[in-house]
Amino acid sequence: MLGTGHELAGCAVVFQPADPPRRSRVAFWHPTGDPLPLGVGEHVELNLVVETGELRSVRAVEVPVADAVPVLGRLRRTAGSHPSAAFWGAASLVALQLVARGKLLPGVSPDGHDAWRVGPLDPGDITRVLELAESMPPSARALPLAGLDEVRLPVAEELLRQFLDAVADGMPRSPGAAKMHQTNLFAAAAPQRADRLRTWADEVSAGLDSGVRISLRVELSEAQTFSAVVQLHSLKDPTLVSDAYDVWSSDVPGFGPRARLDATLAIRRAARVWPALARLLDSAVPDRMELADEEVADLLAGSAQRLTAAGIDLHWPKSLGRALTARAAITSADGPPSSLPSFFQGDRTLDFSWQVAVGDDPLTEAELDQLAEATRPVVRLRDQWMLIDPELARKARERILKPVTAIDALGAALTGTAEVDGQQITVTPTKWLEELRARIADPDRADEPIEAPPGLQATLRDYQLRALRWLSRMTSLGLGGCLADDMGLGKTITLISLHLHRQQSAETAGPTLVVCPASLLGNWEREVQRFAPGTPVRRFHGTSRSLDDAQDGFVLTTYGTLRRDAVRLAAHPWALVVADEAQHVKNPSSSTAKALRTVPAKARVALTGTPVENNLSELWAVLDWTTPGLLGRLGTFRNQWATPIEADKDEEVAARLAKLVRPFLLRRKKSDPGIAPELPPKTETDQPVSLTREQVVLYEATVRELMDEVRASDRMARRGLIVKLLTGLKQICNHPAQYLKEPEDARLTGRSGKLELLDELLETILAEDGAVLVFTQYVAMARLLERHLTSRGIGAQLLHGGTPVPQREQMVDRFQAGEVPVFLLSLKAAGTGLNLTRAEHVVHYDRWWNPAVEDQATDRAYRIGQTRPVQVHRLIAEGTIEDRIAGMLAAKRELADAVLSGGEAALTELSDAELADLVELRGGLR
Repeated sequence: MLGTGHELAGCAVVFQPADPPRRSRVAFWHPTGDPLPLGVGEHVELNLVVETGELRSVRAVEVPVADAVPVLGRLRRTAGSHPSAAFWGAASLVALQLVARGKLLPGVSPDGHDAWRVGPLDPGDITRVLELAESMPPSARALPLAGLDEVRLPVAEELLRQFLDAVADGMPRSPGAAKMHQTNLFAAAAPQRADRLRTWADEVSAGLDSGVRISLRVELSEAQTFSAVVQLHSLKDPTLVSDAYDVWSSDVPGFGPRARLDATLAIRRAARVWPALARLLDSAVPDRMELADEEVADLLAGSAQRLTAAGIDLHWPKSLGRALTARAAITSADGPPSSLPSFFQGDRTLDFSWQVAVGDDPLTEAELDQLAEATRPVVRLRDQWMLIDPELARKARERILKPVTAIDALGAALTGTAEVDGQQITVTPTKWLEELRARIADPDRADEPIEAPPGLQATLRDYQLRALRWLSRMTSLGLGGCLADDMGLGKTITLISLHLHRQQSAETAGPTLVVCPASLLGNWEREVQRFAPGTPVRRFHGTSRSLDDAQDGFVLTTYGTLRRDAVRLAAHPWALVVADEAQHVKNPSSSTAKALRTVPAKARVALTGTPVENNLSELWAVLDWTTPGLLGRLGTFRNQWATPIEADKDEEVAARLAKLVRPFLLRRKKSDPGIAPELPPKTETDQPVSLTREQVVLYEATVRELMDEVRASDRMARRGLIVKLLTGLKQICNHPAQYLKEPEDARLTGRSGKLELLDELLETILAEDGAVLVFTQYVAMARLLERHLTSRGIGAQLLHGGTPVPQREQMVDRFQAGEVPVFLLSLKAAGTGLNLTRAEHVVHYDRWWNPAVEDQATDRAYRIGQTRPVQVHRLIAEGTIEDRIAGMLAAKRELADAVLSGGEAALTELSDAELADLVELRGGLR
């Protein structure tokens, strides 16, 4: 067999043409004279032209071109390859690509044998071949031409074409080809006499592999009539152009004897694309044809594009203006609205119409009428003849496309485009709408004279003041917004400032309803009392809840109370409704989201650190509540935005969506320059741990048992089994007692690598008088940890979803006061809203499927008010599913820039092989 690319590195290569081409051979030789590791081929002596220009006899190995091509392909990519080998490797790639595209033509060789060759070649192919030929090093054609008195090397382009033909000639000749086609001609590997087919082959060649291409030059006479003139372009020299009349009347240099035949055949092919060209074939010299008005209109309506796609360019007169363009315009006959809030929250519409322009200058109504009434493909506008696309004339006649709602008009103004008949078109908004777009386009602008409101007992940081100005601007316009700052940057105080600011105007004054998780009621109440003393704050929660005196100030309620008492809340007049931790309503079909939508208000604001956790539909759910209609219906949003971005990774669509949502979503991160320079550093560390022998046995047994069930299950049962498998493996990684659901008196020590590492971390932290938050997604695991720490005499407390609200507040106060050093928390119940800056260590005992949730949990400690560096420890069982998931999550931490996968739901779609690879245990035993 032939050697590998590395074994042949450094050897030189020359090509030896033959007749028929498939009999050609490739010679390998080493400039140092070393033997070559070739197990096939014929050893020969060759006289080659070396670098000095002299002939030198070398030992070489010749192999058939078909056997040489794979080796040449490897040499092309091998470091240290000889220039000649690299060149013929590149030539092999070009040859294979041409054959793969079906660029094959039958022919007859000079000696009369059947032979395939590459063709027909388009201009791009010819340019590529010419450029490759120009790069041919002398060593690649070092075999001089035979039968000459002087030493002469082959012409690079001719030799390259012979090589391409040699590769092409052997490709269609498989062992079964002759039987399949019931003839040896152009099928058998052995040479076949084909002299009688030479005329036929030449005709096929002339018809398909033309040496010229044609173009059409449109001319306009003084009488305003059109004609098309045929031009010939040389494929060998693209700069050579001549009118067909000149080629027919005399021999034009650069055009060979076949030029007339090639041009005629090219016109015949073009007539299949545009039948009007068939008239040229009726003339003795197919050089010119007069065009009727309807034929010009047909060209403008689309035939010109079809001709161009077929390789026939169309050249219009330079004197003929073609600057007419159509775009959509949003206009309002009534002018700007007197009240923007009532405008956006009402049912007023604007006109969405076609606007035809010369350059950037729109046509007047009179000019539009003239365009609409034109009966010829040219019209005189502004002292210039202009071509009229029939589609432009139709748009001028139709004018008004449809009325659009105020929020749809604003969305089109923000993106600069709108979809019409399935296509994105440019939109020009009316002047006042453009001014509004410019006003809100940048949510972080700070040029509006709004200061911290009277009554606020705090100094707002610069970024918080900018957020206040943005919220004031959006809510005063009747538009909502989502403040999506990182946890701990002060969204609560910003919202309190907005409430106080809105009380200064009778139009916006009134009570503010805050809907939040139950664990945050106490935090909101304390923050209002602290930063806005004297402002009424009431809880609409518990059995004796009432709205009788809720005419001002803050009313605090929970999402659970909202679901149960939506009717009473919706009947009360609200100046502002705030959804804190708005990711709780990310599912638009949930009862919580539906209840929230029933509560009317003058303005709506969402607060969340994670506007997108899993998919873009969650972003729709939040923004469609704050600003209804902005993103359209959910189904339309998924088709128009979510699917192209998430499934197709369409960056252009993603950029348009960013333009649309940016004014309505203010997102700042702690790491942004100038946002929170006073925050101490945060260090995140993945802490790998080995499984104990008991954990290994349980892990492998669970994988074997459940993978067998997964493979044997149907589609519906399969998903449930996969979730069961993933959950079981994560619990085994935590502690065998959790997976086995052992009784309370079961032994915990010595059985889990994670628990031992946690003990070591706590020993160090507590020795330094530190405090730590320990998060786990499993309440059962948290209870095991609480029991274990208590048995060791370590003060710890546990907060989970079932902890009553008053008790939660007491636990937070106790931890912040330093009474308890270890706070065990359920990830979902305590991952948001709490202020736990007493901790300078955060431990994630197990991994959540979404890093955004972990980040929110970490921000319980890493937030404004934290003065010490924060250490984040993520415990990961080595070699397990946790290890693989950790690698997958590492690439998904930028929520504003990427769309996250669906966690366990996404993993249920893995194939059996992919799932087995994910859960396979790789090492991890101590």
